[in-house]
Amino acid sequence: MAKGMVNPDDGKPRCQWAATDALLATYHDRQWGKAIRTDAGHLERLTQEVFQCGLSWKIVLVKSPALHEAFAGFEPERVARFGKRELNRLVNDARIIRNRRKIEATIHNAAVMVALANEHGSYRKWLNKQPAKSEAEIAALYPLFKKTFKFMGPETTKCYLMGCGKIPPFHEPHCYMATE
Repeated sequence: MAKGMVNPDDGKPRCQWAATDALLATYHDRQWGKAIRTDAGHLERLTQEVFQCGLSWKIVLVKSPALHEAFAGFEPERVARFGKRELNRLVNDARIIRNRRKIEATIHNAAVMVALANEHGSYRKWLNKQPAKSEAEIAALYPLFKKTFKFMGPETTKCYLMGCGKIPPFHEPHCYMATE
């Protein structure tokens, strides 16, 4: 098992999707549903959710280090300036998920985050201003994200909001984190 990985055989009952794989268990235990403190971290999580569409979460996690490197550490200002040369480089980078539409969406989404940061002080400040206490408030975020960002349908938005801690992540009743 890689250094820093959680052992899924440690006796802790987890959500079924994270119960038998060290990479998934580590993500489940240490990242999923935890607050993200930087705009770059939010762009990374948003991008992971976009790239996950139609794929398994494990593929995204395996490719995450290469995605992080390929997208300049997910610094929104840098990614927003990516042009045709960078797009072609990314489409041809075998280390990452090479879906042109998802890559274009990431570049677009970075530019949106920069614009929101310029208007609100940071993307995080904009996100924190969006109410998400009730089911109705959470439901209102789905069309907002679909209108504001690319590749963000209701399911992808819900997963992003859970993943970054904006809304509580769903843990199966038997999961040790369900009561935390």
